[in-house]
Amino acid sequence: MSLSRRSLLAAGGALGAAAATAGPASAAPGGRGGHGRVRTGFERLAADGYALLAGERVGVVTNPTGVTPDARHVVDVMHADERVDLVAVFGPEHGFRGTAQAGGSEGRYDDPATGLPVYDTYLKSGQPLADVFTASGVDTVVFDIQDVGARFYTYIWTLYDCMAAAALAGKRFVVLDRPNPVTGRAALGPVLDRAFATFVGREPIAQAHGMTVAELAGLFAREFLTTPVALEAVRMTGWRRSEFFDATGLPWVPPSPNMPTPDTALVYSGTCLFEGTNLSEGRGTTRPFELLGAEGIDRRWAEAANALGLPGVRFREAYFAPTFSKFQGKTVGGVQLHVHDREAFDPVRAGIGLLVTARSSWSGFAWRADHWIDKLTGSARVRTLIDAGAGVEDVVGAWETDLAAFRSVREEYLLYR
Repeated sequence: MSLSRRSLLAAGGALGAAAATAGPASAAPGGRGGHGRVRTGFERLAADGYALLAGERVGVVTNPTGVTPDARHVVDVMHADERVDLVAVFGPEHGFRGTAQAGGSEGRYDDPATGLPVYDTYLKSGQPLADVFTASGVDTVVFDIQDVGARFYTYIWTLYDCMAAAALAGKRFVVLDRPNPVTGRAALGPVLDRAFATFVGREPIAQAHGMTVAELAGLFAREFLTTPVALEAVRMTGWRRSEFFDATGLPWVPPSPNMPTPDTALVYSGTCLFEGTNLSEGRGTTRPFELLGAEGIDRRWAEAANALGLPGVRFREAYFAPTFSKFQGKTVGGVQLHVHDREAFDPVRAGIGLLVTARSSWSGFAWRADHWIDKLTGSARVRTLIDAGAGVEDVVGAWETDLAAFRSVREEYLLYR
């Protein structure tokens, strides 16, 4: 009897995924309190022999984060398994294989490793995206991407747009869940005003939503989508809402070029607000979103930020020269965030504190002329309050009513405790 390479790979892929699911629990890296390894939605799907996809022509929305615990890509595993009729891949911002920088994608091509057609979803929505699903010939669209927990991280709106397009195209939609790397303990920050909706925020959720992608999919389907979608979610096992990523036992793959580590994700929902200013948010350094600065800033910013006494974080006077993006090749001054108690740390409050003190301690501070800060925060309120001289507590207090309402709605869609 002869066996094809595809058959051999299928056996290895299926057994590897099943073994990973059934294997013994492992300690969290670094000894930081993990109780054992989390099993992702994909692992559970594979361990069940892909029964959920039986008889379906399948397309996968994914990027480099769609990996197994041994760091193989789920597309490669599924393509090699004859139990799955995988016919297409859909790439988001940065692309399926992750070759594009911020604001870019890979376009339409055939994947060299698998021969599968790869379709570009970036900046597509509504009927044009539905037409892509129709043209691909799929029956079921599967979503498997690692999120980082912030409203303005575009993958959750790729999820939203793909769900809406699947509904229009009459396609089934399956979400394979992965952990929120910064925990799912609480929602934080301002809630989007729909008047400010863009691809960095389609619907009114909190700036740090505190949910997994499967939980968000349920919320999107019932609260926001106007056309019902045939939605199914494959939950994780072993994940607790209080866990940070290093407790999961899963490999970290940068979800985008400027999200290199879980530490980046920890601060991102607050410090990404500096994209809306004339300061560098650390792109072009080895610590994006942890390093912030501009020409002319000195120690006074770090001193002012530390004087706020924000919980769980200290600010170090720092100097750096970005290799690309703002201030490329120039040495700038600013701060580096050092989170010493991540349980107490509130990234959104920290981001507001840094904006308030940057404005008060540096005469060169300015918002981007296009008021991008309003798109990031979800309204003009943060910008206008800071311009009026409001302190951190006044700015944070201005969103508490909206946040409380979102938290109440969010509670209905939480799948884990």
